[in-house]
Amino acid sequence: MDRLDPLDDATFDSYAERHGERCLPGTRVDLLREIDEWADNPGREHIYWLQGMAGTGKSTISRTVAHKLDQSLSGGSSRLGASFFFKRGEGDRNNARGLFTTIAAGLVRRAPLAAEHVRKAVEREPRIAAKSIGEQFKALLLEPFQAIPALPQRSPETLVVVIDALDECASEADVQCIIRLLAQAKDITSVCLKFFLTSRPELSVRLGFQEISGSYDSLALHKIPDPVIEHDISAFLRFRLSQIREQFFPISPKDWPDESSVQRLVKMAIPLFIFASTACRFIEDTRRGGGGPDERLRKILEYETKGDLNQTYLPVLNQMVYGLEEEARCEAMEEFKKVVGSIVTLASPLPSKSLARLLDVPTALVTERLSLLHSVLDIPHDLTAPVKLLHLSFRDFLLDRKNRAAYPFWVDSQKIHEWLADRCLELLSTGNNLRRDICGLHGPGTPRSEISPRIISGALPPDVQYACRYWVHHWKESKREIRDGDLIDHFLSNHLLHWLEALSITGKIRGSIDMVDDLQGLLHVGASHTRITEIF
Repeated sequence: MDRLDPLDDATFDSYAERHGERCLPGTRVDLLREIDEWADNPGREHIYWLQGMAGTGKSTISRTVAHKLDQSLSGGSSRLGASFFFKRGEGDRNNARGLFTTIAAGLVRRAPLAAEHVRKAVEREPRIAAKSIGEQFKALLLEPFQAIPALPQRSPETLVVVIDALDECASEADVQCIIRLLAQAKDITSVCLKFFLTSRPELSVRLGFQEISGSYDSLALHKIPDPVIEHDISAFLRFRLSQIREQFFPISPKDWPDESSVQRLVKMAIPLFIFASTACRFIEDTRRGGGGPDERLRKILEYETKGDLNQTYLPVLNQMVYGLEEEARCEAMEEFKKVVGSIVTLASPLPSKSLARLLDVPTALVTERLSLLHSVLDIPHDLTAPVKLLHLSFRDFLLDRKNRAAYPFWVDSQKIHEWLADRCLELLSTGNNLRRDICGLHGPGTPRSEISPRIISGALPPDVQYACRYWVHHWKESKREIRDGDLIDHFLSNHLLHWLEALSITGKIRGSIDMVDDLQGLLHVGASHTRITEIF
């Protein structure tokens, strides 16, 4: 299991997914019944694709399906084989490298007969977690389950693997490859292995499913009748508003909010469940002023004609600059773009304290800029816990170039990547953030497993680890070339070995090969011989 190196944060019941919601009882009834029927019926296709636009509740459905499958059957066991929730902007969860190792780790717990075959596969190839996803699928799933003999006169057990947000996998080629690989699971006869997938209808996903046409079931959320969606959103809003009423109006008024306001909210939300949940978080978040729930409800209703994500996020963002003079407003907007623009652009979440160090700004400025954004960001009280997006659509809204002229909150992702790349290199090049034998081991051959995590985190705090791992990513996304005498030249000339040592100590040395390849691809066009090529 250690050699598989599964991503525990990617499972539906992980700590990282602790704030993820499940469907409210009495909602999504027909849809969940349809998925249950698919899972129970061995005659149905072994892949089920649920597609829908951003904010329509796909991940909520995935968690609900995984939770239901994980509940013990009467006299039986869990039907959930494994789960993997992709998430853009959260390190290894935004690529396919850990998908099949994580699924294999879950399946061997559910299907012990496959465990021995998986163990042998790992013994044959100890570096299986570093291999291509095709090799991983074949060695860890296909061959082990094909090696299990089918039991005579007994129907094979059904195990369902839930894969959420496939479109958030960074590589479009990997997305299509995953779909092709999963189609091969139909050849397994010892177990009825099924896959429940959700995604936006992105081109890469649609092309993948075109390749296996006729070998999957599917449902588009936008094809669910409007009255059904209206019923579910209405039920959710009434439930959450009743909770807010009990919290803020324990004695009176009992009729808050009035029926007209509820109906207007419902109409505004359809078909976006993310609007309903964001609106309720906004209404109950009165910690930083802006009026009580009633006034904040009125503010949301003012955006009734904006449509889509505009009416979801503009009430939250506009409150940050409400009532400010022009100079203070401009300053707040610049700080917002620096802090929140960085948060939505980071390759992996950072705590407030670490983010402040990376950005070279006071921690107080970060906490101040985030103080009014609890309805769109997961902001822990603990400054050492990472700040995360509650929903990817907030990032989409801020980075959407269509909003460039319309709203001052628009974030130029290329500029933010450029700034973050420079800050990463400046952080790594200053003080003693990187140096030889940074953990004071005095023995070059010390195994990483023998180094205390406390020693590693003390020598390489989260902001330094982040900079080591992602400075190349940010430089690449800034679309800049590499030239002699620039920041990269100076950094590699002075700290190449220190950087590789830090990556090794933190268990990320495997990614250095891809990073070096990316750097060589960014060399100034026409430069046949540079200092960078000499370094490598």
